[in-house]
This record gives sequence, C-alpha cells and structure tokens, in this order.
Amino acid sequence: MSNTGFHHHAGPHLDDARFRRSHDAGALGEAIVRTLMAGYTGPVAIRLWDGRFASGAADAPVQLVFREPRALRELILSGGNLLRLGEAYLSGAIDVEGDMERVFGLADHLQAHQPDLRHRLALLYQALRLPSGRHASQGGEQRLSRRRVRRNGREAIAHHYDVGNEFYRLWLDPEMVYSCAYFRDDDQSLAGAQRDKLDYLCRKLRLRPGQSLLDIGCGWGALVLWAARRYGVRAHGITLSEAQYRHARERIRAEGLQDRVTVELRDYRDLADEARYDRVVSVGMFEHIGVTNFPAYFGTIRRVLRPGGLFLNHGITSDSGWRRTPLTRFVNRYVFPDGELARVSDVGDAMERAGFELLDVESLRRHYARTLRHWVQALEAAREQAVAVSSEAVWRLWRLYMAGSAWYFEQGSINVYQILAGHSGHTPPVPLRRDDLYLAHGGEFGTTATRTGEHA
Repeated sequence: MSNTGFHHHAGPHLDDARFRRSHDAGALGEAIVRTLMAGYTGPVAIRLWDGRFASGAADAPVQLVFREPRALRELILSGGNLLRLGEAYLSGAIDVEGDMERVFGLADHLQAHQPDLRHRLALLYQALRLPSGRHASQGGEQRLSRRRVRRNGREAIAHHYDVGNEFYRLWLDPEMVYSCAYFRDDDQSLAGAQRDKLDYLCRKLRLRPGQSLLDIGCGWGALVLWAARRYGVRAHGITLSEAQYRHARERIRAEGLQDRVTVELRDYRDLADEARYDRVVSVGMFEHIGVTNFPAYFGTIRRVLRPGGLFLNHGITSDSGWRRTPLTRFVNRYVFPDGELARVSDVGDAMERAGFELLDVESLRRHYARTLRHWVQALEAAREQAVAVSSEAVWRLWRLYMAGSAWYFEQGSINVYQILAGHSGHTPPVPLRRDDLYLAHGGEFGTTATRTGEHA
C-alpha cells in the first residue's frame, strides 16, 4: 500500500518538475525569438523543441526548427553570428523543413535588423537561462574540416571535390557538369541546359577540327569530351581532384577517344614551359585561384595560348569582393577552403594587365540560380542515398551551401561571367557580329541541336 502511495506522490512531482523546466525553456525561447523576429514579415516560421511556433504558423512554406535550447542559446551568446547558425544546422541541432533557399532571406533580415542595446542585454540574460546541454550529433560540422597544405592547391580541391563521385552523380546531370547550365526557357531540363552550355562554350571559342584545347579544371571531363566528339579538337584537361581524374579517364576509354582527349593531375602553375594551345578554357575553377594569384594565373594562360588564340574564363564574382563575414568564413571553413570571389571589374583589370584584350563579357547569373535549384531539388530527393554514400553532415552542408548560393545569385550580390579574350595586339579570330553563337550550324563535327538541347 505504501509502495503504491509512494508512486502516487513522487511520479507527478517529478513529471511536474520536468514539465516546468521544459515549459520555462520554451517560454524563454519564444520570448527570444519574438525579439529577434521583430519587424519580419517573410515566409519563414520558427518552431521550437517543444513543438510550439515562436514565430509564424504551421502552414508556412518553410520552418526553421530549433531541436534543442542549446542551439538558440549559442546563437544569442555569439551575438547572432550566422556562422553559428550554419554550424548548428550541420550538427543537427537545427533543421529546415520546406524551401531551404528562403531561410537566407531571414538571415539577411537578422543581419540588417540588430536589436538595440537594451534588447541585446535582455536577450543575453534570457539566453543564459536556457539549458546548455550538448546535442548527441554535435561534431558533425568538425568532421567536415580537413587540413590543407598548399594554398589554392590539391588539398583544398580535394576537400570539395573528392567527397565521392557517387555523391555528385546523385544530383548532377548525366554529363557530370558541376557549373552553371545554359537554359533556353523554364521548361528545359537540367540535362538539356547543360548540353547547351557545353556547346555554347565551344561556339564561343570558335573551335575547329584539329585545334588544340586546354581545359583548366576539367572536372569529370564533360567539356573536353564534348569538344573532341562534336568539334574534332585535340583536348587536354587538367584537374587536382583524384576522383574527377579517375572518372574522366574511364569516360575517355569508354568513348574510345584516347587519341584526341587526355587528362592529368596537374596544377596550372606546373604546366610545362613549352606547352602551347590554340584555345584555353576554364569553367568553374576560377573561384579557387585566389585574388593574389591572378597575375600568375592569367600570366600562365597568356604564355600557353598561341598568338591569335582565344581564352574563355567562366567564373563566379561578387559585387563587393571577398570580405570577411560570417558567410564567407563558413564557406572557407566547410566548402571552399581557399575560395575567393572578386569583382568582375577586378577580373577584367587583371586580364588586361596580363596582356589580354576582352572580346566578349556575358552574365549568366539567372542561369546559375536556376541550375542550383535543380541541384538542391535532386539532392533533397536523394537524401537517403546521399547520406549512405557520404554522411548526414555532408548532405546537410551541400544542401545549405547550394540553397544559399541560389538565393544570392537571385538577389544579385554574386554573379557568374563568361569572359572571352585574346592576345592584345592581335586580330581576334571572331566574326564582326555574334550571330554565329545563336544560329544552329552543322558540319562534320558541329551540332545541329544547339537550340533544342535534346541531342547528346
């Protein structure tokens, strides 16, 4: 009888204590979030660990979910540092349900609307009262960091690209093109738009049979194979990624193009002194160069490009350069260890200083936003397989990084430019008008499917 009485007395008491602690933390969290979200009218709702909505409602198109009080506590104690918010997502302390891209609009709001001193002090006091217990999956973000040796070299490239070919294959197009596609309209598939991009690059370079082409940062080999197969050139690709190198070699053998396509593991800075090419292209590699290395990069390309040749540089730029912010620190820590973005005017200036004449400059910003959305959608759909071939932290990182990139491409603070150039003082081998870039054309090696993008 007394045993029954003991449980009748102690059980509710303990449960009440747990409830009060949970309720107190939830109430504190709700008060903190309401202060942070003052003036916010966007689509993001915030749900707390106890299921309550501290901001927004259950029918919101995207919900930012704090799985535990610690994540909110650390966000406030760090001064609202968005780097901490990203790391909490990587560790699983925060989740995003719905349209990930829209979360970056909330991040912009939080950066632009900092509370005044009185509210900051109140937030700090409230945050210190939240539980600080550590999440079971903490450390996932640390496992993504790797030691680097040579700046802007092989170790930094391996950090990003050697996650595994199977991981990338889940969300890239069949050609394995990891750069901005070139869309005809809203209905075109990613695969079709990537084929159109490959062909557009070849036409901008005015490739002809028998010419030699160097692809700096050739990735998985899509462009060198396309150029050799469709335009009859002798193509040579260089990469610093072991995984990409192996895949490209396998594709070359499978397509029987060993006599026209070669790839090697090589840094552009280590190209042979005697190497010369009729055309040089670099697509999606430029972001790894580093601004201080622009003279060496463009100087090397000018040296290996034959007089009268053409060089096309396809790279991402920033309207403000690479400033040290929480977002850029996150990218450098977890995504591109030595990556930097420059203003397009600084890129053009560096090219001219190296002895190039700029012949054509085109922005593909809207195309990249669309490309990234295709990638994010495919990655989200393949979550289970992606985690199986990599890890939960890697899946979260790429989802976060690509959704954020889509947001900032759409916003316009980052851009991507294709810059076609030739040697200063030489008559460039391009027509007086750009009509040839848009007209379907045939020939022994040319494609007649450029407009439709339906032939591979």
